[in-house]
Amino acid sequence: MTVTLARAHGTPCPTAVVDARTLPEAEPELLARLTELRATLVDHGASDVLKNALVQPSRHPLFDLDYRFVQSLPDRLDSFDLRGSCGHSILAAVEAAARTGMIQPLVPGCRVRVNVLNNGDNVVCETEETSDGGTRFTAHFLCSPPRPVRELLITGDPVTGIPFEGRMVPVSLVSMGNPYIFVHADELGVPTVDELFADDLVLFDRMTRLRRAVCEAQGWDTGGAFPKVAALLPDALGTLAVRAISVPSWHPTVALTGATCLAAGAAIEGTVPHLLSGHTEQPHSGMLALRTPGATIRVSARTTGGPHDRRLAWVSVAEKQVDYRGRFLPARTSQELSWLPLTA
Repeated sequence: MTVTLARAHGTPCPTAVVDARTLPEAEPELLARLTELRATLVDHGASDVLKNALVQPSRHPLFDLDYRFVQSLPDRLDSFDLRGSCGHSILAAVEAAARTGMIQPLVPGCRVRVNVLNNGDNVVCETEETSDGGTRFTAHFLCSPPRPVRELLITGDPVTGIPFEGRMVPVSLVSMGNPYIFVHADELGVPTVDELFADDLVLFDRMTRLRRAVCEAQGWDTGGAFPKVAALLPDALGTLAVRAISVPSWHPTVALTGATCLAAGAAIEGTVPHLLSGHTEQPHSGMLALRTPGATIRVSARTTGGPHDRRLAWVSVAEKQVDYRGRFLPARTSQELSWLPLTA
């Protein structure tokens, strides 16, 4: 097993990028190897690494990399969620694959096409700038062919009422890359951006319980990492303040898939993101600014068609920096697994 660490700015933790060709394909054996990897990371002081990207040169002629995301869950070393994806980990995987010779070296202007095996996403990672320590990307999430925006609504409705704390709370359930729950923060008793961005354990608990209530109402598993939940407030025309939960704590910014999902949701009339962003009609190239506790992220959704036949073509997120942390080769010594750090 060959493992490389890379970390995108604004993500909760580094990603362990693993050459999938060195792993078994059968799920029980695969998870056993990932449990071994997780235990080794913990033993070597890297217990915060909860994201795993399994990559190899693509078997599909239209892509450069096949990518599979596995989320380590913090409750046990052998607990994982294989659903969904992670945009930041896709960028980390591209960075690691290029540094280790799996794909061509990255130069400004080059594009790496990633086939996401978890959910069928097509992602193009465009290099903006490179350095010895990392790469800055623009990530493009493609819909080919363009998808009717209403197909992104999990329940078919822009807003769904969820029984919560003795009343019905309106949420938007949107799936673009990953499924997300979007809720007006005022519905959770948080009317200002300062309160939204505070390290408020009461708000964290209410968002966690709302997520559980949504899962129970929809008949979904409550124990995994998906769907994610984010609370929103209007900040200015075309700008949303966003507070999101990751695994197992606050997200320092917002997941890349969360940003794309928000931009897609804002393109659908009547959703919580659409109403709070101030758009009465989303333009064909709708730019949305997402203000988070850690950074402001600008995301652009490209749509086609008219108001009643709008289709999503792609969503782009620019200026995403990834730092390369280095490569490790596990080697067996006696009964134990040891780590040998190598330079890039």
